[in-house]
Amino acid sequence: SYAGVTNKLLAQKACKICVAYEGMEKFFPAEKIIMTGNPVRQNLLHHSICREDAVKYFGLNPEKKTILILGGSLGARTINQTLSAGLDVIRANPEVQFIWQVREAITNTTGEAVRNPRISAIPNLYVTDFIKDMANAYAAADLVISRAGAGSISEFCLLHKPVILVPSPNVAEDHQTKNALALVDKDAAIYVKDVEAKEKLLPVALETIANSEKLQDLRKNIFKL
Repeated sequence: SYAGVTNKLLAQKACKICVAYEGMEKFFPAEKIIMTGNPVRQNLLHHSICREDAVKYFGLNPEKKTILILGGSLGARTINQTLSAGLDVIRANPEVQFIWQVREAITNTTGEAVRNPRISAIPNLYVTDFIKDMANAYAAADLVISRAGAGSISEFCLLHKPVILVPSPNVAEDHQTKNALALVDKDAAIYVKDVEAKEKLLPVALETIANSEKLQDLRKNIFKL
């Protein structure tokens, strides 16, 4: 949603410019712009597994709501630190399940080496270093917590997934915040600032996952994009 220096320079000699967001006339000549969206993983389009089977794939209960947390990299350090500090909160809300893409933080916090994705002390939590089958993970998720990269956002739109976006502050020209606000302004996502994540992220996630009407509104609005 925000054109950096390189794209602005390349645009001067381009015949056509493919974009994924509205309002890009701020950066490029309107007559060159084509709204195409971003490329996404093709297996997401042709995945037929139902939510119930996807939840069982992770060894969780299909009758409970599931939150998918996309972490596991330095870029998502704040999200991982927030979840690590909130393990007692997760344990205290067994009616909600969590799929979390990080293991090291669990070991550091609980002292329990993670040799399998299920933590005996926190049965409503599934952890993994890397999710190979993202189609299954998305199918299982009733709500996603993620950074606000353009590629990820395009996948959430394609699959109409309710999402809480925590933009990374460590990117050029704060473009992830601009990506997030492009959805938030259309009531298509929830925005939590990186600096407020440790205080607000888990409470907002638990409040949202318990509100079926809010989840449905988020699905409906992100699907329009």
